[in-house]
Amino acid sequence: MNDRNVETGGKNGAQANRGILARMLDLLERLGNKLPDPAVLFLIGMVATWALSAWLSGFRFTELDPRSNQPIEIVNLLSLERSALFLAGMVKEFVGFPPLGVVLVALLGVGVAEQAGFINTCLKNLLALTPQKLLTPMLLFVAIISHTAADAGYVLVIPIGGAMFYAAGRHPLAGIAAAFAGVSGGFSANFVPSGIDPLLSGLTQSGAVLVEAERAVNPLCNLFFTAASSLLIILVGWFLTDVVIEPRLRGTALDGNPDEMPKMESLSRRDQIGMFCGLGAMLAGILALVLWAWPADSSLRAPDGSLTSYRPPAPMMEAIVPLIFLIFLVPGVVHGFVSGKFRTHRDVIKGMTRAMEAMGYYLVLVFFAALFIAAFRDSNIGVLIAVKGATFLKEAGASPAFTIVGIILLTACVNLLIGSASAKWAMLAPIFVPMLMLLGLSPELTQAAYRVGDSSTNIITPMMPYFPLVVVFCQRYVKSTGIGTLAAMMMPYSFVFLIGWTLFLLAYWSLGLPLGLQAPYTYQPPAIPAG
Repeated sequence: MNDRNVETGGKNGAQANRGILARMLDLLERLGNKLPDPAVLFLIGMVATWALSAWLSGFRFTELDPRSNQPIEIVNLLSLERSALFLAGMVKEFVGFPPLGVVLVALLGVGVAEQAGFINTCLKNLLALTPQKLLTPMLLFVAIISHTAADAGYVLVIPIGGAMFYAAGRHPLAGIAAAFAGVSGGFSANFVPSGIDPLLSGLTQSGAVLVEAERAVNPLCNLFFTAASSLLIILVGWFLTDVVIEPRLRGTALDGNPDEMPKMESLSRRDQIGMFCGLGAMLAGILALVLWAWPADSSLRAPDGSLTSYRPPAPMMEAIVPLIFLIFLVPGVVHGFVSGKFRTHRDVIKGMTRAMEAMGYYLVLVFFAALFIAAFRDSNIGVLIAVKGATFLKEAGASPAFTIVGIILLTACVNLLIGSASAKWAMLAPIFVPMLMLLGLSPELTQAAYRVGDSSTNIITPMMPYFPLVVVFCQRYVKSTGIGTLAAMMMPYSFVFLIGWTLFLLAYWSLGLPLGLQAPYTYQPPAIPAG
C-alpha cells in the first residue's frame, strides 16, 4: 500500500467515527472541563451544606430519625458553637477518614512490587505464554487482575495489549480497546481483593452509620460478586473485540512509523528466576496463613470461631489490608533482589516512597471529602434526605429492582463528568446508602450497584484521567486517532457492559448468590411513619 492510500485510509477511518456521537462527546468534554476539580467540588459541597443547615434549622420536621426515633432536627453548622467544634475536630476528621489508612497501607506493598518489576514480569509472562486463539480473553484476564496494582493496568497492560496484537498480526487498536475495556470498563470486576475494596466499603460504612451507628461493612462484602463479574467481562469483552471491534477496524490503516511502534520487550533470565522466586514466596506466605487460620482456636478467629465475622470482629477480617500489603511486599522484595532490580534496602524504601508520592493528590482530595462528609453527617441533612427519599419511593411503589437499576443508571451518568470512583462514592454514599437502607436494601447491595454503574461508562468519558493517555497509545499506530475516535470505538463495550452487568446483578440477586463476606441483600429498617 502506498503512502497516499495509507493516508486516505487513515482519514476515512477517522471520518467514519465522526458524526452525532463525536459531537456529543465533544460537548461532554467541554462541559466536564468546566467543572471544578473534585477537591473543590467537595469544598463547595461543604460550604453549601453549612448554608443549607443554617436555613433548614429554622424548620421543624415530623420525620423521625431512625437512630433515635425522635423528630429530625437540622443542626446549624454556622453557629459559633458548631464552628468551634468544626475547627477543633478538623484534624481528627481527616486522619479518621475510613478509606485513608487502608489505601495508603495497601499501596506501600504494591509500590514495592511495582518498583521491583514483579508485577510487570508476571503480566508479560501470562500474555507471552497465551495461544493465539486465546489472546483476547487472556488480555482481558490480565487487565482485570491488574486492578490489584492500583493504576498499573493503564500504563502497563494497555500498551502491552496493542503490542501483543500487533506482533500477532492483528489490529493493534483492537488490543488497546480490549485492554482498556478490561482495565477501566471492568474496573469493579476482579478475582482477588484489591485496595478499592476497603476504600469503597469505608465510604459505604460512613453512609450506613447515618441510619445505624454500629452498622459495619466488611471490606470484602462484594468479593464473590466482583469475581463472578470478571467472567462476565471476559466473555462479553472477548465477543465484542473479535466479532464487533476488530472487523470494524479493518478499514483503519496503520500510519505510524514501524520503527517507533511499541514492541514486546523480552525478559532477562534473572527476571524470570526472580518471578518464580517471588511467586514461591507468595505461595509460602499463603500456606503459612492457611495453617495459622486452620485450627478452631486460631487467634485469627472471632470469639464465635468465625474467620469472616466483622461484628464481632475476627482478626482475620481486620487484617485484610495488612495482608494485601504483605502479599505484594514479600514477593516484590524477593523478586527485586533476585532479579537485580534491588541492591540495598534503600531500593525497597524507594518503591514505597514512589507509591506515596503518587498519592499526593489523593490526600488533598480526602481532606476536603472528609470535611464534606462530616458536615453532611453532623447537620442531619443526609438523614433528612434519606428518610424523605425513602418515603417518596415507597409511596411511588418503586420495586427494589427498579430502585437498584436507577442507582446504576444515575451513577453511570454522574461518572461521565466525575471520573474518580472514590470521589463519586464519597458524594453519593451519604445519600444512596441510608436511603436504600430505609427501603430495606443493604449497604452492600447498594455498593455493588454503584460499582456496576461506575465501571461501565469509564471507557467513554474524557473525564477519566487516563483517557487522554489511551488516545496517545492509539496514535502510535494510527496518528489521526482522537478523543471522539477512541470513545466511538469503546461505545459498544460501554453499552453492553452497562446493560449486561445490570441484568447480571439482578439475576445474581434473584438467585440469592452471596455478594461477599457478611453481605446480606436486605436490611431491616426502623418503621417510617406516614407524613
